[in-house]
Amino acid sequence: MAKALLEPTAEQTFLVVCDPDDKGEYNFSRVLEISRSLERKGEIEKACNVRYRAFQRLYELLPEGEEVELEWTDANSRAALVLIHSSAIDHFLIGDWEMCAGMLELLLELDPEDHLEATIRLAYAYVALGEYDLFDEVINDVSDKYADKQILNLWSEFRRNGHFREGDLVRFRKRFAVFYDEFTSDDHPVSSEYLEDIERERPSDEALARELWLQTEHLWQLFPGFIETLRKTAN
Repeated sequence: MAKALLEPTAEQTFLVVCDPDDKGEYNFSRVLEISRSLERKGEIEKACNVRYRAFQRLYELLPEGEEVELEWTDANSRAALVLIHSSAIDHFLIGDWEMCAGMLELLLELDPEDHLEATIRLAYAYVALGEYDLFDEVINDVSDKYADKQILNLWSEFRRNGHFREGDLVRFRKRFAVFYDEFTSDDHPVSSEYLEDIERERPSDEALARELWLQTEHLWQLFPGFIETLRKTAN
């Protein structure tokens, strides 16, 4: 058989099928584990390169101009989706918003149910790009249960108009007090207590708030003013 192919299913989805003995780049389950192993060893750049190469390989398989939904329950297809998502985050963290947004848009086409909740990261990328019409289209798909939605609404309004909507700020302080405290704090230590907490099956709200800060910290450095203004409301 070819190195890899897309095989249709009865559910109108597709499987990414490769030779079971293939140890190359189309065995996405294996590639995903390689990238994670490299990350555990601290070889971050190599892990990022492995993920991006996997994205390129998958993109080459997709038929031009046709809708393709990958089967989430299939291990290799699911691994391919996870690799796209992980590579998009890699680009997000280095400030390559256009590539990040493009990859996440593709991911949502391949996985319309958004199992990986890519919409959240895509909304951040749209605000960073100043694509507010696109942001307005996707923000309603972000669940109200996430502090991200409140932060995104606040940041979007701040970038557009230089201030917060009062209702958004009140909701953030009331519904996500722990996250508000984290984002207005001067210190965000990556302590052993935090690392132990975040690895638990059910991390504390404090650990989740610290994790979200760490995931978005580069945004507030690249787009100054937002956190400083938010802190003023804490005084």
